[in-house]
Amino acid sequence: MVFQTFEDQRAGRDPREVPGFWDEPGLNRGVPRGDIIVEAPENPTGWQGSGPSIATDDRPPSEATSGNRLLTVLLFFAGLATSLALWLFETEAGAVNDTATLMMAIGRITGLAGGYVLFIQLLMMSRVSFLEEWVGARDLLRWHRWLGTSLVVLVGAHIVFIIYGYALTAETGVVDQGLTMIKTFPNMISATVATGLLVFISFISIRTLRNKLNYELWHLIHLTGYLVLLLGYGHQVAMGANLSGKFADIFWPGLGALVIAALVWGRLIEPLWLNSRHGFRVAEVVAEGANTFSIYIDGRNLEKLPAKAGQFMRWRFMTRNGWWQSHPFSLSAAPNSQWLRLTVTAVGAHTALLAQMRPGTRIWAEGPFGTFTAQRRTRRRALLIAGGSGIAPIRALLEDMPADTIVIYRASRPDELVFREELEDLAERRDAWVRYIVGSRNDPGPRRLFTPEGLLGLVPDVNRRDVYLCGPPGLVGAAVQTLHELDVPASQMHLDPFEF
Repeated sequence: MVFQTFEDQRAGRDPREVPGFWDEPGLNRGVPRGDIIVEAPENPTGWQGSGPSIATDDRPPSEATSGNRLLTVLLFFAGLATSLALWLFETEAGAVNDTATLMMAIGRITGLAGGYVLFIQLLMMSRVSFLEEWVGARDLLRWHRWLGTSLVVLVGAHIVFIIYGYALTAETGVVDQGLTMIKTFPNMISATVATGLLVFISFISIRTLRNKLNYELWHLIHLTGYLVLLLGYGHQVAMGANLSGKFADIFWPGLGALVIAALVWGRLIEPLWLNSRHGFRVAEVVAEGANTFSIYIDGRNLEKLPAKAGQFMRWRFMTRNGWWQSHPFSLSAAPNSQWLRLTVTAVGAHTALLAQMRPGTRIWAEGPFGTFTAQRRTRRRALLIAGGSGIAPIRALLEDMPADTIVIYRASRPDELVFREELEDLAERRDAWVRYIVGSRNDPGPRRLFTPEGLLGLVPDVNRRDVYLCGPPGLVGAAVQTLHELDVPASQMHLDPFEF
């Protein structure tokens, strides 16, 4: 069978044959669906270019299926309170009676909290699908970063207060006491190595430093977080005065079993089942523009893949140089029974080599993940904002969005606009609109875009729309700030979890 790309399948199809095209006769008929928009101060909107006739109705919002973040947060703090209560239950009244015992008490409390946070960190790294669906990949990523910083602070405080407390009791210097503890206490050398790894991982995760490392190296180093648990757990068992007891004998083994089960399920069982059922392979690699290409993927029973437009999967291409690393790529077209499509911008050695893959290359996939989907809408209309590689999930989302959807696509040059023909074809079919803002960040149009006046000029009813954002951190940050200034509720803003 000859493989058919998206362009092959849509060739010859009249958009007017699509159900719903004629539902609103005369509305915006003949208006161009895609324009490169430039600033025009003499125009009341501040922009030059044809645009949609904004509908005045505001139908009831769609049913939202957001994850229960509040319950998740409450469960986290309930577990944290339980871990700290173990110290309280095991400590006799009057045991903290001087500076030394106070320092050691604080050290034990921060140690218990650090151990709990480490388990939760690993739970969030387990990639269990129901957890990402319940909470959302973006929130998991945000919490993972926040807890990572908290973990370093807690472990550091644990070390400082414990050593200081023992030094006061032994009436020795802090440095001498620290060296004595490392040499004489069980499992202290492994705990020291674990602490060093933890600090190093946190150090390279600072945004400025992370951007200077290629993704493959950063990801490989980040995986040593599992080693931190293995090295640190022996110290916890050997030295943890509050890890045993009537309640602790249930709480800590139970928490450990939960985390291990999640890791085995999310990292092993689910991927094995997914790949044995679908057998993903590269069908074709198609150039889309400068440094950008699409990878078409085929496999068995693709109609049973529980993926939605806007979601991402982690892909491991079994090539000689790429089998050992996986990368998260969003689907750039809504999944169908014939193929899946990823669109990649070559930004490093690994992504550049993907363009050279041959049809038939095996693929190991994990997922799908993410809540960046049309099912999360809360309003009748939507605004999709994309920049750079962020156009991939936005392009897929457009297939599931309602009429009157507006797409704003930001690019530096016209030749960087990817999927332009597809976007305008989909806009015609779905009664949507595409607006391209092209130029450097200092040009009048791009500079005006993320101002309250500029965004209102393009989308007058923006605060009555769900807004989906995907692009470089600077673009997303500027857009979110402007949306806040326009009183767009946070519940109507949906951010893809990636930083392109």
